[in-house]
Amino acid sequence: MHIVVCIKQVPDSAQIRVHPVTNTIMRQGVPTIINPYDLFALEEALRLKDRLGASVTALCMGPPTASESLRKALTFGADRAVLLTDRYFAGSDTLATSYALSMALTKIGEEFGTPEIVFTGKQTIDGDTAQVGPGIASRLKLNQLTYISKIVVTDLEAGRITVERRAETGTQVLATKLPVLITMLEATNEMRRGTIAQALEAARAEIITWNAADVGIEDLTRCGLRGSPTIVKKVFAPTARSEAAEMIAAEGTMDAKARAVVDAIFGRAPGVEDDLTARALHHYV
Repeated sequence: MHIVVCIKQVPDSAQIRVHPVTNTIMRQGVPTIINPYDLFALEEALRLKDRLGASVTALCMGPPTASESLRKALTFGADRAVLLTDRYFAGSDTLATSYALSMALTKIGEEFGTPEIVFTGKQTIDGDTAQVGPGIASRLKLNQLTYISKIVVTDLEAGRITVERRAETGTQVLATKLPVLITMLEATNEMRRGTIAQALEAARAEIITWNAADVGIEDLTRCGLRGSPTIVKKVFAPTARSEAAEMIAAEGTMDAKARAVVDAIFGRAPGVEDDLTARALHHYV
């Protein structure tokens, strides 16, 4: 069984800066870490490796310095690391990123065997879009399972996987055929500590490095800023609220408590009730 985990090296959000002209994140001089959401995906892949004897490949698209994050993944227990790096990838949005990563995954399949499972984190802390994982699945025509909280059963003989997915109304139990792309939720597991032997081996390991040409990307207009239709018009910090949040305490049943909250809202903004009433009447007329 072959598993690929897509990780991203991101700037520490506590020290993030934004370019005043391009509105893109400035990474120079900012400490970097593995995207925290991706660690849950990596740990889940390593647990499958422990149970099923899988081979785990860590894949990262980024600058040459992203090799540091890949070595960290090797320290945790990944078997190999692939860095996709090229100056043409600079400024990629989710569309361009999913394209480049899907090409790299195809190359990985040719070199090391088609992966039965591709893991990603739910989202990244520098983009927060949650679009790259589904974008990869769409391009590679993989079944996709998003916001997964638990891998229940992985049946390699039947080629099926059963998972638990967190939803607004509760937990869904889903089953689908392999191969599949899975995005893992936060707090679904706890990242293990690598051993000293793994750390020493990771320090000596070769990071497989590919550029655009290596993975078969011929049309460079699909990469980087040129391949990114997303345009950030403005970036700004939200204005701090001048008034504190109001605490509403109510006794009785849940209905009574809900009514107290609604009454408080309508009391502070009486026009809202009139507007909602007018909309409801218009709907049923």
